[in-house]
Amino acid sequence: MRVAPVVVLSQEQEAELTRLVRSQLTSVRLSQRARIVLLAAQGLQNKDIAEQLDVGRMQVARWRERYVESGLEGIERDLPRGAPPMKVDVQRLVELTTQTKPEAATHWSTRKMATQLGVAPSTVMRHCLKPHVVRGFKISRDPKFVEKLEDIVGLYMSPPEHALVLCCDEKSQVQALDRTQPGLPLKKGRAQTMTHDYKRHGTTTLFAALNVLVGQVIGQCQQRHTHAEWLKFLRKIDRETPKGKTLHLIADNYSTHKHPAVQEWLAKHPRFNMRFTPTSASWLNMVERFFRDISENRLRRGVFTSVPELVTAIDEYVAHHNIDPKPFIWTKSARDILQKVIRANARLSSKKNEALH
Repeated sequence: MRVAPVVVLSQEQEAELTRLVRSQLTSVRLSQRARIVLLAAQGLQNKDIAEQLDVGRMQVARWRERYVESGLEGIERDLPRGAPPMKVDVQRLVELTTQTKPEAATHWSTRKMATQLGVAPSTVMRHCLKPHVVRGFKISRDPKFVEKLEDIVGLYMSPPEHALVLCCDEKSQVQALDRTQPGLPLKKGRAQTMTHDYKRHGTTTLFAALNVLVGQVIGQCQQRHTHAEWLKFLRKIDRETPKGKTLHLIADNYSTHKHPAVQEWLAKHPRFNMRFTPTSASWLNMVERFFRDISENRLRRGVFTSVPELVTAIDEYVAHHNIDPKPFIWTKSARDILQKVIRANARLSSKKNEALH
């Protein structure tokens, strides 16, 4: 049978414990622990103290022992629960992740890095390193990049009065895909299931013009995306916009947008003003945001047994979007974008110089 340690208090210790018991500022836990120690100092056994204070015998034994071992500090705080936190050399973690590669692999994973450093995967994740994530980029080499950037961003942030700014583009090769098997019913706690194989039933091209100010979209599906279809879409824009409004159309440098027949038609319709995005800078066109939404919300998981069914689904989505449209707000100024591009070019140039040396 384990013998309870003897508690011997000096006058100062007894006075301090008594003060803790009587003070209204002392927490209930600490006050109870001080009472346990004071009673133990009077020679009472654990079972008697437990009965008097209406607590468990193990609790009395615990705080009695901790006071004997550590004094007042031993009863002021609870001991930490669970295993002690694993420490990691953050500098070495970052260095290994950014400067080295694992054997016979292209990048570190969280678990590989944890094994290498002898820590838990959660410890690596806590430092927000994600070597498995790759993001693509491309710097525009358009000689008129700055001029086009300032022009387009200026239209976004300060739209001209008595005019409409329309972001136009084509989402080509939209496939009518029919899954070979139906998806399983969605259940609580489970992800939706869908077969990876499918049947193709043809494609369509969605022409879209996004009104920057109000968020409405003019859409049209066509089989191809040549200059003839682009002209057909321009005529649709002409019909569905107020005649007295000047139109500023933002589009990319696709050859169909600059075809001689298109140029001839634009010359006869002077209210159309074309603004072309720089080469490799389609992210400047806000209609791409709408294309992302329709892909995510309607097309990616859709099942279509024919092209007409696909076209109907697209038309319904555009119509529903236009019932309560919400414009996409452009927040980055041309200056902020240029500074980011300059920093990127500087880093790429330094890497190139390092490779040459």
